[in-house]
Amino acid sequence: MTEHVLVTDEDATRVITLRRPEKKNALTQEMYAAMSNAIDTAQNNPEIRCLIITGGSGVFTAGNDLDDFMKASSAAQGEARPMNAVKFLHSLVHNTKPIIAAVDGIAIGIGTTLTFHCDYVLASTAATFSTPFIHLGLVPEGASSLLVPMTMGHQRAFEMLVMGRPVSAQDAKEAGFVNAVVAPGHTEVEARKVAREICALPAEAVALSRKLLKQPPDELVRRIEQESHLFSERMSSKEAMAAFKAFFARKKA
Repeated sequence: MTEHVLVTDEDATRVITLRRPEKKNALTQEMYAAMSNAIDTAQNNPEIRCLIITGGSGVFTAGNDLDDFMKASSAAQGEARPMNAVKFLHSLVHNTKPIIAAVDGIAIGIGTTLTFHCDYVLASTAATFSTPFIHLGLVPEGASSLLVPMTMGHQRAFEMLVMGRPVSAQDAKEAGFVNAVVAPGHTEVEARKVAREICALPAEAVALSRKLLKQPPDELVRRIEQESHLFSERMSSKEAMAAFKAFFARKKA
């Protein structure tokens, strides 16, 4: 496990808190493993009725820690995606418990993608959602190429996923993937209120209704595998290599 992910069970809710503020909660492979474990171990625990993913006040996540990501990609020896990142995506797909995202600040890459696997999303007025894969010469991941256009339509999805334009909290609400916009610093408090509301409902009826609303897991897994194959190919493309080289050069400057 890692100190960068805090998992607490309060009443019937499991709260998964990203806490790497010095790196804007950029995700390492260890963090992915910790989040996967928190989701997976909740599945057969009847005491856990709801899940919350939060980054705390001021930030959600800056997406992949690119240094860690590149090392993991090299070590994967042909795997479509680093093992723990893939496991986390599969954990989201196979999760059967209502899951709430509390987004206060930036949600980049997988930070945005994971919200489309959530059942309820709260965002502060300071939140922004972006999927800048295109700027790194890459393609969407996490079944976002399926879920995003289903949620917000092709044109808005193209603007976000292909053009890489960021989306404000209010625009995200209008697009349909944010339920409510609240003041900065209040997303987690509001998420706990929503969790209590959900936990007060009949558990079996909630589980069955949620299953009816969600895309079949097999369909999501197929799209993740398709994206992962293309993502892996793109990692060795001239465009991606040039983009990563430029990124790390800027980072050193």
